[in-house]
Amino acid sequence: EEEECGLRLGPLAPRRRSTHGIASVFITMLLIFTYFFYCLTGFCHSVPTTLGTVNVDYDILDDRRRVLEELRAPAQRNFTADAQQVDVLSANRLDRAGDQGHRIPVSNSFGTKRFPQAIIIGVKKGGTRALLEFLRIHPDVRAFGAEPHFFDRFYDRGLEWYRNLMPRTLDGQITMEKTPSYFVTKEAPGHVCTMNCQTKLIVVVRDPVTRAVSDYTQTLSKNPSLPSFQSLVLKNSTTGLIDTTWSAVRIGLYAKHLENWLQYFPLSHFLFVSGERLVSDPSGEMGRVQDFLGLKRVVSDKHFYFNQTKGFPCLKKPEGSSKPRCLGKSKGRTHPHIPTDILQRLRDFYRPFNHRFYEMTGQNFGWDES
Repeated sequence: EEEECGLRLGPLAPRRRSTHGIASVFITMLLIFTYFFYCLTGFCHSVPTTLGTVNVDYDILDDRRRVLEELRAPAQRNFTADAQQVDVLSANRLDRAGDQGHRIPVSNSFGTKRFPQAIIIGVKKGGTRALLEFLRIHPDVRAFGAEPHFFDRFYDRGLEWYRNLMPRTLDGQITMEKTPSYFVTKEAPGHVCTMNCQTKLIVVVRDPVTRAVSDYTQTLSKNPSLPSFQSLVLKNSTTGLIDTTWSAVRIGLYAKHLENWLQYFPLSHFLFVSGERLVSDPSGEMGRVQDFLGLKRVVSDKHFYFNQTKGFPCLKKPEGSSKPRCLGKSKGRTHPHIPTDILQRLRDFYRPFNHRFYEMTGQNFGWDES
């Protein structure tokens, strides 16, 4: 009987081993196929980008920003019907930009769309775009690329609309956005506080005289028929009084704008970044920013080189890229010649406001020494 069983069972042993081998190969192929399927559908992109593979596409960002600026309505309190329609078009483009979410595919279900824990709220022509792009090197920072203008233009769309614009983040990552006009908008502090009064606020400031000239230069590039700087900055050429209704001048009254924000947020929630030092010592200023945000100091001097042509720092060539990364052509424009006496009048006008700002922030930016 044992021999009979042996004759019956003996031939089955090799067949059993063969079956196990086929099953192992099948499971291995299934795992490989599943991995490639996930990568092709975009799931692999939800893993935080490492520094060695950072590829910030400034041209795309600049094009997106240029489209938004062309669609953006004039900065006036009472919009015309045409201007309101322009804002609707801008909002629709923001919807689509938000769906892209910092180049994370729409199909991605990893991570969570969160309200920003930190916002760059100002100032225009202070260096906000450079700061945001430098921060995006950090693997723990995820930022919305365009300027959403939620707290100053599209607040009526609701907080859920705003949150859906944001990129998905994983645990331990920070969500950010930047809209420089928030700092000079009266209603913005209350709106931000309604979302979260613990939000960290970053303000990039620059010598208000240089900032005003840079602001004018940007507008002039879009409207070559613009009147001269001196005709816009002075109420009357005889009296020499500065026209504070001109936005290029009004934005530089930093102390006035900060007073409005301090009604809702304590000073400890602010970080004031020097636009000048962001150019002369980008790694030093980025160290302060990373400390303020509670991030490990990852962005350092090894990431920067100074572009003599543009006159500001650029990011060194990332791994796998054929060229370094600089901000777009709209940055680093040559300023028109402004008469020295006009610049001095403007500097004298800003001096008391600058000193007040130094006292409020506890920082001397040295603008009156130039």
